[in-house]
Amino acid sequence: MLFEVHQLSKRFGRLPALSGVSFRVQPGEILGLIGPNGAGKSTLFECLAGVLPCDEGQLLLEGFPLAPRDRHSLLFYVPDGIAPWPAQPVGWVLDYTIGFLGGNPALRDEVIAQLDLSTLLRQPLGTLSKGQRKRALLAVGLLTRQPALLIDEPFEGLDLRQSRDIGAALRLHAARGRTLFLSIHQIADAARLCDRFVLLNGGEVRGEGTVAELASLAGVDTTNLEEVFLALT
Repeated sequence: MLFEVHQLSKRFGRLPALSGVSFRVQPGEILGLIGPNGAGKSTLFECLAGVLPCDEGQLLLEGFPLAPRDRHSLLFYVPDGIAPWPAQPVGWVLDYTIGFLGGNPALRDEVIAQLDLSTLLRQPLGTLSKGQRKRALLAVGLLTRQPALLIDEPFEGLDLRQSRDIGAALRLHAARGRTLFLSIHQIADAARLCDRFVLLNGGEVRGEGTVAELASLAGVDTTNLEEVFLALT
């Protein structure tokens, strides 16, 4: 086990966004966090990354609580829909990731090829389309050295071919030992890529495991993740 989330809760005023969320993350796996809009997926990632303070609960590393200020050595978070350093060209952003954030220079050319960024290296990040910006930010995440990478909606803004190519790239990095925790709205994308799943609905975990394990939990005889999700939520 790489790390464990134990009884994490977050409220906004009286509104509970997360309620007693618990699950485990295994090293080298692609773990899919799936749920409808408003399920609490982005809030969970922000709490894990230390962007938002949680009200209760812990992230445990080897059985010991890991404070938010210490999580930078374990986790790197790629949010959805952001454009950091918008005036800087994509090449500068990647080099900044390597130089200032301690990224891996040996992966630079490979990641650029995998994410089809060669023609975008001189374009300012803020001028890119949604899908182009998504690919650039995925490259930032893949260049970092943290053992676990949290990615919010990795396929947002991408067409089918791009989604498949990036899925293959993510699978390759996981096969090398990188742990990928992906928040995915489209269940079909999650089913195609992920090894295990955390089902989140209404801020609560409704199941954790492989499709077969979740189907057993739901008491249904199917390998269709959509049917399993509907049965558990």
